[in-house]
Amino acid sequence: MAGFGITAVAVAPLAPDAASLPKRVVTEALVPQGVESQLAELALQELTLTRSDITRGTDTAEALFARLGVRDPEAASFIRTDATARRLITGRGGKMVRADTDSFGSLRELVARFPAENSELARTHFTRLTVSRIDGRWLARLETAPFTTQARLSSGSIRSSLFAATDESGLPDAVAVQLADIFSTDIDFHRELRKGDTFSVVYEALLADGEPVAWNEGAGRVLAAEFVNAGREHHAVWFAGADGKGAYYGLDGSSKRRAFLASPLEFSRVTSGFAMRIHPIFQTRRAHLGVDYGAPTGTPVRVVGDGVVDYAGRQNGYGNVIEVRHPNNRTTLYAHLSRIDVRKGQRVEQGQRIGAVGATGWATGPHLHFEFRVNGQHQDPLRVAKASESRPIESGLRPQFQERVAAVQVKLQAAETLGGARVRME
Repeated sequence: MAGFGITAVAVAPLAPDAASLPKRVVTEALVPQGVESQLAELALQELTLTRSDITRGTDTAEALFARLGVRDPEAASFIRTDATARRLITGRGGKMVRADTDSFGSLRELVARFPAENSELARTHFTRLTVSRIDGRWLARLETAPFTTQARLSSGSIRSSLFAATDESGLPDAVAVQLADIFSTDIDFHRELRKGDTFSVVYEALLADGEPVAWNEGAGRVLAAEFVNAGREHHAVWFAGADGKGAYYGLDGSSKRRAFLASPLEFSRVTSGFAMRIHPIFQTRRAHLGVDYGAPTGTPVRVVGDGVVDYAGRQNGYGNVIEVRHPNNRTTLYAHLSRIDVRKGQRVEQGQRIGAVGATGWATGPHLHFEFRVNGQHQDPLRVAKASESRPIESGLRPQFQERVAAVQVKLQAAETLGGARVRME
């Protein structure tokens, strides 16, 4: 310790005292460069400024340009007058727009992305509108391009309803509808949902040129899901064979697709079940030989199974009605429709839209009356759907399917730990 003390005394005097050092103040005038010269330098650097926005239904070319920071009357005039470019500001809002300008606000290129107009491609493709100046002339180009996808994980717990739980988890409604549809033959979401039930899901997020789409909630297909209802686990995995046609299967390879869907509507509420009731119009107690689903007028109605249309027209108290004949002497009936989209003798496939909800005939409000008959006798549609037959996966596809199951189980286990958060899987 003594040695260290001696060293300190010896070294300390070698450091100069800052207070005794000479001081000097230097003053120099600084003249800032003029704004015009700065802008000129920026122009020489050929900067490109990029801004993005979403169109509104009331947009004009000028209003949209103002939000995008574009100052280009010639480009605005082209968008107003060119038939292709005008699609940017006509029709529904919600188009994703990106504008590239120079430092003065002159437009270099504008790209808009919105839903494909061809309904058959709407699930897999989008429309791209490009407006650009080529050789001094403005040109507009319209293309149909495929989405890219990105897997996302989420989980949640039921407190009151499925939609409330998925909202709390940040899941798009489109995913909630798919969950209800996938597990419809396992769980009656109107009567069997329990507080504390849980779900985990892996689904596709749709990307248009790498950007999450702003329409249709940006959700694609559910790839795998687990639903725990009243302590019982239900699983579904999307699997497609070599022909590209896919379906949902349980972990054991049993198909989730049965001969009949549990409901002719994607998601709704049962307002009157298959039971005795007081008739809403005649106020007499009588058997209700079907199920009523409350839904807004215009809600799509889908056929619950493959078959042939036996009747499509108006029929007394049923109003606009469709009857479909299925294999093994089974028929279904869809009544009070606002519109009919099929004709007698037409062959229809499970899930195909055949009409829309309405209030025609003896109806006190918009709803769908749905009946199921076996050998001419009315049956409870909800029970028939659960009891209908399903087909397991083909034996030759089992090895591929098991590989798929192993991969998605890892993701589902990861989803269970999220507690309502959403995670993007690269």
